Amino acid sequence: MNKAQLVEAIADKLGGRQQAAEAVDHVLDAIVRAVVAGERVSVTGFGSFEKVDRPARYARNPQTGERVRVKKTSVPRFRAGQGFKDLVSGSKKLPRGGEVSVKKAPKGSLTGGAAATVKKAAAKKVTAKKAAAKRVTAKKAAAKKAPAKKVTAKKTTAKKTTAAAKTTAAKKAAAKKATAKKAPAKKVTAKKAPAKKSTARKTTAKKATARKATS
Repeated sequence: MNKAQLVEAIADKLGGRQQAAEAVDHVLDAIVRAVVAGERVSVTGFGSFEKVDRPARYARNPQTGERVRVKKTSVPRFRAGQGFKDLVSGSKKLPRGGEVSVKKAPKGSLTGGAAATVKKAAAKKVTAKKAAAKRVTAKKAAAKKAPAKKVTAKKTTAKKTTAAAKTTAAKKAAAKKATAKKAPAKKVTAKKAPAKKSTARKTTAKKATARKATS
């Protein structure tokens, strides 16, 4: 019996093939994860799964007979329970209908058992999905905010440039007006100067005439 046949065998009892496939996958995943972590999965009446460490050793190649060094390794091991052994040996008869009676394990004997481990695995998957969704949402929000900041910076720079240009233009206009006002004043002063000279000449002539008359 392979996995597909196992799913078909329990599909009627679980309400459909999909539910049966999910149940088998969850149970096997829970067992594998617990054994890899070094825990012992024990089901009373059925058996136990555990991780066994094998030290480094020497072995012989069956083809050449050469002695080969084998590195230290870890392997999974399954030990059948007494109820399972009795049914296989024939000392107990397998019931025709219904399920094989397996005694419930006492509390604490199921290390990483199916129900608890399946719930933990499901909770981890849900948490991972939520975390991934949060990351995607955060990335989208950051992507949306980034262009807005750039546009705002550009607008601020444009405003500053416009204000600076206006200020420079105003200063230049004021300078031109001041220059235009000062220029006529200089010309008027230049014209008045000859009038003073003519007045001085008349005064000198009058003084000379007075001297002559006195003499």
